[in-house]
Amino acid sequence: MAFAFMKRYGERLLALIKKLLSARKGRPVALVVLFCLTLLNLCSEWPNDITRPALVDALDEVIPNSFGAARQLLFDHYQRRFPRTPTAQPVTIVEIDEKTLAAVGQWPWPRNRLARLIDAIAAQKPLAIGLDIYMPEPDQTSPDKVADNLPNTAAALAAGLRALPSHEAILAKSLRAAPTILGAAAFDHAAFTTSTDLRSAPILVHGADPLRSVQRFNYVLASLPELQAAAHGQAMLNVALEQGVVRHIPLIMGLGEKLVPSLPIEMLRVATGSSAVDVFADASGVQAVGVADVQVPTQPDGDIWLHFASIQSTQSRYVSARDILEGKVDADRIRNKLVLVGLTGSGLTDMRTTALGELVPGIEIQAQVIETIFEGRFLRRPTWLKWAESAFIVAFGLLIIWYVPRTDSRLAVFMRSVPKASAILGIVLNLLILSSGLLFFKYLGLLVDAASIFIILSAVMGCFFSTALLHDDAHTKSEAAQLREDDKGRTGEAPALR
Repeated sequence: MAFAFMKRYGERLLALIKKLLSARKGRPVALVVLFCLTLLNLCSEWPNDITRPALVDALDEVIPNSFGAARQLLFDHYQRRFPRTPTAQPVTIVEIDEKTLAAVGQWPWPRNRLARLIDAIAAQKPLAIGLDIYMPEPDQTSPDKVADNLPNTAAALAAGLRALPSHEAILAKSLRAAPTILGAAAFDHAAFTTSTDLRSAPILVHGADPLRSVQRFNYVLASLPELQAAAHGQAMLNVALEQGVVRHIPLIMGLGEKLVPSLPIEMLRVATGSSAVDVFADASGVQAVGVADVQVPTQPDGDIWLHFASIQSTQSRYVSARDILEGKVDADRIRNKLVLVGLTGSGLTDMRTTALGELVPGIEIQAQVIETIFEGRFLRRPTWLKWAESAFIVAFGLLIIWYVPRTDSRLAVFMRSVPKASAILGIVLNLLILSSGLLFFKYLGLLVDAASIFIILSAVMGCFFSTALLHDDAHTKSEAAQLREDDKGRTGEAPALR
């Protein structure tokens, strides 16, 4: 009985769907599909300059990331098709690699050993030295810490050790003598070594307050206050991850109620001798972040989309820390460069996947941001582009809805006369949209969401293909019924002819 009920219910539902698709040649259903999918697309990337309605939040909960995944895959395809080719090399990465660890000692090093590396780099006159290293706890190999662990019988030795400068004091002296920037990491939860503040250079805001737009955190993992006071700058090392892939990186972010810079921006500030970082914002969010006479256009949340170069094209920027310590590196590799110091040794590296599908050290991403700023080759997805895409989708969709169902149109004639016309039309439409997106990416650096355009317009076209299939099915059934009637007629007439 239940099966019979479900069968009747299914038949009624199918009949209702057929009726809806057939009504007015499918135009009402196509209109609903067009506007619903366009709204969903906007919900997945709602502009900051418009108050977010409750309906948008509800839709996001029901259908999260409805178009985001397709959009990101398409943007990755753009990058893989046209990766950035470096034209300048303003950055040198001093890597604490396997051969350095084998020669100098395992990580973490005593702070005086790290100070020796910084002194060796500073001797070659770099513009700035950024450390992708956190030092939130005291060095337990420092003389005073070792003295604390000695037995009472070694009181004289303990007194001698306490008379020596601590490893923090030695490192602080090196940090103060060179144009150094310490890295830090922001967290949204407290941990044993996190704090709620960071010594950072002032950020001058031009326009509206951007704090509500940028990514905000309440806690930070930073180096000891003594080291922060000695360094010439502090900066965040956070990157934005989407499904485990780095596609964009924040240039500024919020820590509590203050703005703090990322490592690339802070290194440019120190290198140019600027006293502050400039942030330009309006009601829609951050528009640009600047240092001295350089302005970097950003997304409203203060991020920039990173145009990645292949790791194969950037290998020449790496220098082993062992070679620096042994004086084997050409001075030109360091002089007037922005130097990043970080770990690349096995098991110590913070590896990240880029939009190119490559696994690279986290410090490589910071280097690519600096390189992109120097070259001025930015990827952009401005708010107006999102509105332009939506306007195009609606306008083209309405054109399809008006034109396609017309039986006297050239398209209708083409669909009737050419086998697999719908497949041909879909392929052509897809190629045109994707080619346009690639051209905008290559020549203008614009990230056009051709995936959403294609998906929505294909769905609208699909409404009319469904209508045509239903019409063909009904026509076939009518012809079959007519043939059966004719057969019955002929069978009934046969006895009368005898």
